[in-house]
Amino acid sequence: MAGNLTLTMIKPTAFNKNYTGAILKMINEAGFTIKAMKLTQLTPQQAGTFYAVHKGKPFYDSLVSFMSSGPLVAVLLEKENAVEEFRNFIGATNPEKAEEGTIRKLYGTSLQQNAVHGSDSDENAKVEAEFFFSKLERF
Repeated sequence: MAGNLTLTMIKPTAFNKNYTGAILKMINEAGFTIKAMKLTQLTPQQAGTFYAVHKGKPFYDSLVSFMSSGPLVAVLLEKENAVEEFRNFIGATNPEKAEEGTIRKLYGTSLQQNAVHGSDSDENAKVEAEFFFSKLERF
């Protein structure tokens, strides 16, 4: 059975370009409910821990560097079948291949700087949510 929670991050480039409000508006209008949200900046060590599943891959070091390069907004979202619904909603990882009207098509600038992160499984959504939010920070 699919879970009802997923995690997104508005990545540093999208945050620095002031896309946060527009992205959150799109998320709300798509029927997702914000259950927790915070503005933060990851250290390289924290970004490395978060993306540990990719360690050893050619893009790992640049991903860690990018994700610790500036502020980001972490958001825990709720909706039925949240992970699949959100991944379909945000578009393909590469903004050039994303469908028109998706967040990544509208606000992504490259494969790595694709505006937002989206959990890729219910299991990872739980791990990622716990990385950013204590039980007291969830509503």
